[in-house]
Parts: sequence; C-alpha cells; structure tokens
Amino acid sequence: MNDRKSGARHPVEELIELLDLEQIDVNIFRGLSPRDRWQRVFGGQVLGQALVAAARTVEGRTCHSLHAYFLRAGDPKTPILYEVDRARDGGSFTARRVVAIQNGQQIFNMAVSFQVVERGLEHQIEMPKVPDPDSLPSEKQRRIEIASDMPEEARSWFLRDRPIEIRAVDPTDRFRPGKHPPHQIVWIRATGPLPDNASLHQCVLAYASDMTLLDTCLLPHGYSVMSPNMQLASLDHAMWFHRPFHADEWLLYVQDSPSASGARGFNRGEVYRRDGTLVASVAQEGLIRVRRSPT
Repeated sequence: MNDRKSGARHPVEELIELLDLEQIDVNIFRGLSPRDRWQRVFGGQVLGQALVAAARTVEGRTCHSLHAYFLRAGDPKTPILYEVDRARDGGSFTARRVVAIQNGQQIFNMAVSFQVVERGLEHQIEMPKVPDPDSLPSEKQRRIEIASDMPEEARSWFLRDRPIEIRAVDPTDRFRPGKHPPHQIVWIRATGPLPDNASLHQCVLAYASDMTLLDTCLLPHGYSVMSPNMQLASLDHAMWFHRPFHADEWLLYVQDSPSASGARGFNRGEVYRRDGTLVASVAQEGLIRVRRSPT
C-alpha cells in the first residue's frame, strides 16, 4: 500500500496499526494515539480501540451492539490502557465491559455484547435515494476549494491524506456555516484495502462513525465544529451492527438530529451498504456549549 512518492505509509496502514493494540496482560491492552494529535484524543479512536480490546477476549462471536460514555478528554501524548471485564459468557451472547484509563483515571467506558450467528425474522427501512459516490467530488477536491484562504501550516494539515474518505451528498462549508435542516448524508469508506477480518471492519466503522455525527445537531444553528466559540465533545455513543459489511467499500451514512437542549445535541445515524442493505445504526449525544463573549 506504500505507493506514494514520499515513501510515507498509507493512512490506512497507520489506522490498522492504531487499532492493533499491545496486549500487556490477560485482559489488559495498551493503545497509542497518532502523532498529529495535539489537543485531545479523537473519540472514534477510543471507540475503535476499546472494541478491539473487547473482541480480543471473544472467539466465534460477532459484536452486535456497544454502548459507551466519554468521561474525560484523552491526552494524545499518553498511552491508553484498556481493561476488559469478562462479564458473561452465555450460550448465545457474550458480554464485556471495557474501561479506558490514563494517569490512573477513567476517560471512557463501554459495554459490548457479542452473539453467535443466528437466523431469524428480518426487515429494514429503505435506504434513501441519493447520488452515487462516484458522481460526487472527492473529499480532497472539496478540501482544496475550502483551504485557499488558510495559513500555510493550517492548510497542510487540512489537506493531509486521511484513512477515511467522506463524500457529502449535500456539502456545507464548515468555515462559513449557514443554517440548514438537522440532517446530513455522506458516503464513507477507508481509503485503502483492509484485511478480510469482520471484527476489524466493525472497529473501523466505529472509528469513522464519530467523524461527522455531532456536526448534525449544529446545522440548524449556524455553527460548525470549526466555530471558535463552540465547546464540543462527544458524551456517549451507541452502535448496533445488523449485517456484515466491508469498511473499505462505500457505505452511506444517513444522519439526523431530533433534538438539542440543555447544551446537548442528540444525533442518530443509519449506515447502508451500497446495495441498500442496512448494516448498522448509531446514536450519540454530545456537548454543544456556546461560549459567550465577555462583556
């Protein structure tokens, strides 16, 4: 995958390494953060790493749901310890609890449930009709258009290669946000091939699911994640995995926000394969606090 002239590794290789935790004891794993993180750890990284830690303690079963809380901001310069509690191993379901720790404090915890493969009743809501991802401008093209007025250092970071590509069906400018209805639809996929490992594909989707979801509740208010007077943070995150998928193939991420109140925004997401199959559902509440200018 290392085919770039600079000789640097592909971002997807770096993402796979990020999710490849070091096991330091039977139920304890250690994860690192990318070197380009300088403020706090990205929530999707902790989601993905915690799911990896849980899955490493389970055999022959697939994750069907996770429920997580972000408790403190993570320090990207400090390794994260993931402690797995093997809560239950039942006949059909396996339950795990994962606690992420830095400097002796919990920064995150997550409950995860795994299930043996079973056949049963099936239905799903229909995928909305949207333009095909190949007909939309690439994320790189969109970023080049937006980055023209940025300082050189910020522009280089904004235009860097990424492990996940996002193609918005109806894109908005994060630097000049207007007011829009509280829903957005994007195509997402890893920017390079992933190993044929169903658990890894779930972990990559968990990582990617936190990238745009919180933005949705800001749309009606004329703010974005780039607004300087916004204090934003994921508070919790839940996912349900319905059917198999590949995170290195295009997935449609349909997001809406039914409510915002109390400086919190609630957001939902549905993830579809390109053929219209619903593969996952997501829900998240986030802090959306407007910092008032001193008078």
